[in-house]
Amino acid sequence: MRQTSNSPAQHAIGIDFGTTNSSIALASGDEVDLVRFPRRGGETESFRSVLYLERIRQAGHLRIGNWTGPAAIEHYLDAEKKGRLIQSLKSYLSSSNLTGTEILGRHFSFEDLISRILTDLRLNAERQFGAQIRYAMVGRPVRFVGAETTEDDAFAQSRLQRAFELAGYERIEFAMEPVAAAYAYEATLDHDELILIGDFGGGTSDFSLLKVGPGVRKRGRLPGDLLGNSGLGLAGDAFDARIVRKLVSPELGAGTLLHPASKMLPAVPAWIYSNLERWHYLSFLRTRNVTEILKSARARAMEPDKIQALITLVDEDLGFQLHQAVQRLKYELSSAEAAEFRFIDGTLELRKPVTRAEFEGWIAEDLAAIEGCVDSLFTRTGMSYPDVDRVFLTGGTSFVPAVRGIFERRFGAERVRSGNEFTSVARGLALRAEESLLNAHI
Repeated sequence: MRQTSNSPAQHAIGIDFGTTNSSIALASGDEVDLVRFPRRGGETESFRSVLYLERIRQAGHLRIGNWTGPAAIEHYLDAEKKGRLIQSLKSYLSSSNLTGTEILGRHFSFEDLISRILTDLRLNAERQFGAQIRYAMVGRPVRFVGAETTEDDAFAQSRLQRAFELAGYERIEFAMEPVAAAYAYEATLDHDELILIGDFGGGTSDFSLLKVGPGVRKRGRLPGDLLGNSGLGLAGDAFDARIVRKLVSPELGAGTLLHPASKMLPAVPAWIYSNLERWHYLSFLRTRNVTEILKSARARAMEPDKIQALITLVDEDLGFQLHQAVQRLKYELSSAEAAEFRFIDGTLELRKPVTRAEFEGWIAEDLAAIEGCVDSLFTRTGMSYPDVDRVFLTGGTSFVPAVRGIFERRFGAERVRSGNEFTSVARGLALRAEESLLNAHI
């Protein structure tokens, strides 16, 4: 482990706070170190952006314990009586209606919840690098999820900055996430290129068209090197929701009707299945009102076994396990034409074969939106596809063949590259932080 000095301003730290995963890196010269986070069975460079809260008894008193990242998942899975597992907080930064929430009888502001994750990212980095960290270059999407105006976008960024301040960071700078990924790619070049970066997170898909390379660094970066950005609030989470809607919800009673005597009405309200599509919302269904709705539906439904399966999923708070099953299916379909969806937990078992063609049909609308976003970038900048030397894709959703196909059809497979899909943004942010600190001292 490389030791650094104790002056926070001297550390080129990059933090990629993601909807699903986060990572943090330190740049020094040509070397970039990623923080390795402890977990059972080893270490990981990818920190799950989750927070778990649970009542614990300590010295005869009840208090709320909290854990983040891998530890949060482990405590959640070990708990017999589940607390609250919270994920995808980044997706709600632009929502002015969400100021806070009550968890286990205590009120938390939205920024408080995010700051817990950011604090543990900092503490892990300080332990590994042996130095205090008070400055960071922080990634942000081209457009935050749910931001419909520039004011919404500015509001989201201000909330994220406040969360960093609560987590102990004294100074932060923001950089577009696809631009940061471009910095990581640039470090591999021995010549200049015009590149298109596609950064696919859990909640956003972002694109940047820019000039990079050793010649660009040597002459100094110019505003015109960044030709344009585009983005939309849609990525891996949307794909997951399609799988749940098309594959899982029907097996849990979606579309199941009440007996004819009840005028063939749906047994379960649609909003319950909408919450099911976002697995971290499943905890919100564990209320007395929902329990009564589901038990009444089971008693009157034409397919009560399916409603019982939904009751089991909610009562046992199996959202994370369901999410893992969905992720496994996406991963398998990335390399095979067909796979089996398998969700087995206790008394609940769901199995169903799925073809890649079926999955691509489910996400066709989302793929079209991504295509439109890419094409609009080229229209707006006046560039054409042959002008691009290379396309670099990063983020977990870039593994999906149909997503990669969008770029191979436009640019040719030989020009499409990928690598460090889960950490390239953090690497690039650290490199950009180093450049920013160097320029500040010139």
